[in-house]
Amino acid sequence: MAKRESIEKRSWKPGNVLSPVPAVLVSCGGTVEWKPNLITIAWVGNVCSEPPMLSISVRPERYSHEIIRTTREFVANVPSLRQTKAVDWCGVVSGRSLDKFAGAGLTPAPAQKVNCPIVLECPLNIECRVRKTLELGSHTLFVAEVVAVQVSSALIDAKGRLCLEKSGLLAFAHGEYFALGRRLGRFGFSVRKRTRRLSR
Repeated sequence: MAKRESIEKRSWKPGNVLSPVPAVLVSCGGTVEWKPNLITIAWVGNVCSEPPMLSISVRPERYSHEIIRTTREFVANVPSLRQTKAVDWCGVVSGRSLDKFAGAGLTPAPAQKVNCPIVLECPLNIECRVRKTLELGSHTLFVAEVVAVQVSSALIDAKGRLCLEKSGLLAFAHGEYFALGRRLGRFGFSVRKRTRRLSR
């Protein structure tokens, strides 16, 4: 285990300092009432395995908030490093007056189970239907069930394994974007027994 060392701590004001988090392009709309729209969200996370569920937090004043609240569906599009500029741009402009797909140079493509489009360029597209809405204060938490997933074919190896580590994922920490670094180990590596090599 890690060697003990002298660590000094200082008090910091309570706030949203959990980092890093994914920066996700959430698509919504695509109905007769709502044009397709994108919103950048860093407050997203898995909340359940069976059924598979995730949550996103959205400010009520954001244009996408009313779309998601009304249609009760969205797609969490996980971008790669190639889409970093588009991710940032979609987070600072409003879809009320702009076509974010066109402005960001992204391609809307059909989803499998929901009406809103996926972002074709993103390596991972998670289609969701809202199951519960919680008004928390500055943000509304939408808890949604994953009803379909689309992945870029290039990320599936010959054995059928999803190799997301090859997509060049990005992370968001304290107002800045980062590329994920080198792999440190697979889950459970700290307790896994080493296999002995037989001498010949």
